[in-house]
Amino acid sequence: MFLSVFDLFKVGVGPSSSHTMGPMVAGARFLEELRQQPFKAAGLKASLHGSLAFTGKGHATDRATILGLAGFVPATLDAEAAEAALDENRRTKLLSPKGLGDLVFDPEADLVFDYDRALPGHANGMTLSATDAQGDVIFHRIYYSVGGGFVLTDDELARKGDEDRSDAAPKVPFPFSSAVEMLEMAEKSGKSIAEMKQANELVYRNDADLREGILGIWRVMRDCMDRGLMTDGILPGGLSVRRRAKGIHDKLMAERGMNLTAPHVINDWMSTYAMAVNEENAAGGQVVTAPTNGAAGTVPAVIRYWLDHVPGASERQMPEFMLTASAIGGLIKHNASISGAECGCQAEVGSASAMAAAGLAAVLGGTPEQVENAAEIALEHHLGMTCDPVKGLVQVPCIERNGLGAIKAVSAASLALRGDGKHFVPLDAAIETMRQTGRDMSDKYKETSLGGLAVNVPNC
Repeated sequence: MFLSVFDLFKVGVGPSSSHTMGPMVAGARFLEELRQQPFKAAGLKASLHGSLAFTGKGHATDRATILGLAGFVPATLDAEAAEAALDENRRTKLLSPKGLGDLVFDPEADLVFDYDRALPGHANGMTLSATDAQGDVIFHRIYYSVGGGFVLTDDELARKGDEDRSDAAPKVPFPFSSAVEMLEMAEKSGKSIAEMKQANELVYRNDADLREGILGIWRVMRDCMDRGLMTDGILPGGLSVRRRAKGIHDKLMAERGMNLTAPHVINDWMSTYAMAVNEENAAGGQVVTAPTNGAAGTVPAVIRYWLDHVPGASERQMPEFMLTASAIGGLIKHNASISGAECGCQAEVGSASAMAAAGLAAVLGGTPEQVENAAEIALEHHLGMTCDPVKGLVQVPCIERNGLGAIKAVSAASLALRGDGKHFVPLDAAIETMRQTGRDMSDKYKETSLGGLAVNVPNC
């Protein structure tokens, strides 16, 4: 099993990797296929199903779908150009993607939120269609946004099941698909988890590109965090949620150096780092999936804690942190899920906390066994966590939840490093428990805003 560090950590836009980035990616993929067809389309239609329908408007899925069908992609999105395209569509009811001419697309008629019919492959399903001049469908695709900005067609989703059952080994030197295999390979090779992950990555790119790519991901994370720490005001969406990261950070900076500061204040630093990222995400800013947008603040908050508050920390170790974190994230995605619509927030913030705990344990000198233990502790204590965003917005409880995920990650790494790596619950068992819990969890608590906090607090 191989999943690149750049698959887990992708540059994109808020507020959601599965509900914003995914539909945008699907739209761009649909256009690419449409350009290869022998006929000329006259119009486009889109239908959103399952969680994409229930919380789509709160996650800006309608905007993302339109932008995807206009030819925009998350990694290179220009905010001003995107707004101009949306304004033009509102005025003309047309989209003009490159190479396809003007296509009729009236969001009021051609973008359907189907609350009644879920698609069979995944909770985040959507259909995209091209029509002729009479309005008849002449080309059609089903897409699933499976979490973290990953998008699969229905055919690809079926083939993925076949690949998971295949005995064909991936063409990487350390193809671990479970934590047990990972630890066995580490012991046999004498390599750390990061070193094995690096060897796998180097099959596809050279060392300089790998290092610069990882540092580039960290720069985007850091810049996003810095913007959040400098910005206040009210977040969009109608909940009137006030940004708090800047105010908390300003107070922490003013208190710095004072005598008799309580030790627990370090938790406030970690929380404000995470909240800064997720406030930017909620505002639709540029973020890095880690592994999702809804959990985008946890990993960078732990990195910032390590760099700014732990003696001896250095960005030179950033590849070690990120490669270790992505190895754990890959195991979770491969064997369970990183999608809140599929397994609840245990799959998002829980996964992010496990990734961050593993990365921190690694750069603090942990053995592979201690790193695996750190990831297990963090994930175990997010099991059962629901995804119940109020009004479908990635704001309440999501922003604070990332801060608590960071705190748990640091605690998990610290506890693991106090031991020898031997522990009762294996990481593989925690991952499988998360998968089973997500399967058994009511859909009300899986990013539909039909239960939990979403229905028990005022949302307007």
